Order: sequence, then structure tokens, then C-alpha cells
Amino acid sequence: MSIGLTPALRDALERWGDHLRAIEGRAPATLRAYIADVTGFLTFLADHRGGGLATPAALADLGASDLRAWAAAERAGGLSARSLARRLSAVKSFLRWVADRQGFDATAALSARGPKYRRKLPRPLAKDAARAMIGAVADQAREDWIAARDAAVVTLLYGSGLRISEALGLTGRQAELPGSLVIRGKGGKERIVPVLPAARRAVADYVALCPWPVAAEPAGPLFRGARGGALNPRQVALAMERARAGLGLPATATPHAMRHSFATHLLEAGGDLRAIQELLGHASLSTTQAYTAVDSARLMEVYEAAHPRA
Repeated sequence: MSIGLTPALRDALERWGDHLRAIEGRAPATLRAYIADVTGFLTFLADHRGGGLATPAALADLGASDLRAWAAAERAGGLSARSLARRLSAVKSFLRWVADRQGFDATAALSARGPKYRRKLPRPLAKDAARAMIGAVADQAREDWIAARDAAVVTLLYGSGLRISEALGLTGRQAELPGSLVIRGKGGKERIVPVLPAARRAVADYVALCPWPVAAEPAGPLFRGARGGALNPRQVALAMERARAGLGLPATATPHAMRHSFATHLLEAGGDLRAIQELLGHASLSTTQAYTAVDSARLMEVYEAAHPRA
């Protein structure tokens, strides 16, 4: 991963990774991606600047032109604007961290702007389709307890707006769901989400049928796979793939789409955008505001279909 980098730069990368994990609570997959992004950037600089970089302090000489040259090379290699924006964010985070510790001003390099790209709008399901999905994942299961399990997971995604990782991160302590849950989401950010009676019943049905003693193992996973281990998120995705084929739904009907549907349907019902932001655990309101675009798009579809034309 860091072949060609000096020991000093490798050490800086490792300590930055430790900071992201311990202080910012980044997930392991995110950490690996960020380290790879910055490693690629530093490797490019070694060729771009000829003599390379020996120490983190040498990054003080970087300017916006260096980052633009790297970005141009990435784009020439076929990288999308969206992926480049993510890589640039990782590089800037590393540069800020190094600058704070080495005592230099990184403003010149940090002034490089990222590429513009159109943010993909979430693709929620209609209310009837979301409810049908819950029933369909249960109907196709080969065993009663698996049917109850899949229905419980999908109900939590739609009923509480959980990410799939958050739902599958629940433990035996939540076998008897309370009226609300404290969820630790991205970046270690905690939020309180309501648990609807339907979700509580769905989880209770699953626990009663599950052949594994989930309630007796508080630290163990609540949702179990066929062999008793933690349920793999891919299994939920596969269950929804089969269900959407039977329901005639598009490929966008994924586990994450249930979370999108939760937010969109709350907004349609008059929910406050900031309250929805808190329920979803978004760090920025701008992320949640994507749902206003969805709502507006649907409104225009209705207008175009129903408005009388001359």
C-alpha cells in the first residue's frame, strides 16, 4: 500500500489513520479507502516533483497546482468526478492533519477546488411498494424463522430509517426492543430513533422463532445467519433482490432505498427537515436536503401528468 514512500511518510499515514479511527470514529472500510487515496497522491508527487518527498514537513511546499496536476492525472486515468471528489477530500484531510502537527500553513494546497458533479438523488419506494417489500422478503424465505428475520430487518430499515449496518449491529440486548433506540452511526455520532410498534412486533416474532438464543446472549448479534453467526448484509440485499423481481420493482429497490423511503415519506407527511436530519444521523443538513429535491421532482411529475393542456 505504501511502497515507495519513506518511513517518515508511512509513519505519518499510520498515525493519521489512528486519528481517524480513534477520534473521528471512521469505519475500517473508510479508513482503508482514505489511506489508499492518500498513498496514491503521495506516490504521484514522488514522480511529479522529481525528487519526491522525504518527510511530512516537505508537504509545506505544496501548492494548488500540485493538487490540480494530480487531479488531472486521476481524471485522465478514467476516475469519475464523484470518486475524485472523495479522494481529494481524503488528501485535504491528511494535509490539514500534517500541517497542524508540523506547524505550517497548508492554505495554498487546500485552496484547490474539487470537481463539480451532480449528486445522485435518493430513489425511494412508493409507500405501497415499501410495505409490499416487507411482505415479499418474508414470503420467499425457506424457513419460518428466516422469513421473520428478513421481515424484521427490512421493517427496521423502513420504520426507523436505519442503515443496514446499524440494523445488523443490534445485539441481544435489543431482543426486546424499547420504544426508542440509541444508534451510533457514521463518525461515532449518536442519535435517538423511534421504534414503531410494527417493528417491535416484527423483531419479537423473529426472536420467538429464531433457533439461536439471541436474548440469552446480550453481547451477541441480534440478527443471525443460517449457521448462527452474525447476519451478513449481503443476505439482506439478496433477499430484496429476489423480492423486487417478484414485485416488478427496479434495481434501485435496495436496503438503503428503504431508509430513503423512510425520509421521503416523513417529508411528504409534513415532517420537519431538521428533525428528519436528526433521525437519519446526517452530519450536514445539505445531505438531508436531497429529499426536498425528490419531493419537488415528484410534484412536477404529478403536475405534468395532470395539468390540462391546450
